[in-house]
Amino acid sequence: MTEYEKLYWEKGLLVAGVDEAGRGPLAGPLVACAVILPPFTEAFINTDSKGMSPKDREEAYQLIREKALSIGTAVVDSALIDRVGISRASQLAFRRALEDLDHSFHVVISDYISVEGYQCLPLTKGDQRSLSCACASVVAKVLRDRIMEHYHRLFPQYNFLKHKGYATKEHVEAIDLHRESPIHRRSFSPIKNLFR
Repeated sequence: MTEYEKLYWEKGLLVAGVDEAGRGPLAGPLVACAVILPPFTEAFINTDSKGMSPKDREEAYQLIREKALSIGTAVVDSALIDRVGISRASQLAFRRALEDLDHSFHVVISDYISVEGYQCLPLTKGDQRSLSCACASVVAKVLRDRIMEHYHRLFPQYNFLKHKGYATKEHVEAIDLHRESPIHRRSFSPIKNLFR
């Protein structure tokens, strides 16, 4: 999972991997993360966050925090997603996560999205092909899950603890029954069609 990083590490360049969690849900924020690993870090995880159990993700998250030179994060709320659209919100979140890093870097490896203003290598399924992206994926997912667990306490009627805001049958039925909450994305189907 480090073949792309090694191309840059061998030239003495530092890589920031960037990824997000929460692009598709009906509720909650988009969370992006950027991770800079020390050059020639050996792969210590072998899949992206979606391929891990919650326990494995938490363990990987702690390892990443120990190993990383720097971790940057960004949160874009549902109101901004509704205002600018998910594509622009993702671009904004990636840039903010990179700006949040407290260590310099030379190049960005991203999951799919080309980040404007940076020398960037966007990889399809980057979180499965690049260790830096996979680490960013894990951190973003862990942080977003924690945010949704907090929202579950505020809005228990939607059961965010179980589905984290994704469009499960149970979640859509809860929206139908209770209407949308302040953290729902009103520009997303089926919400935009339910009560208009």
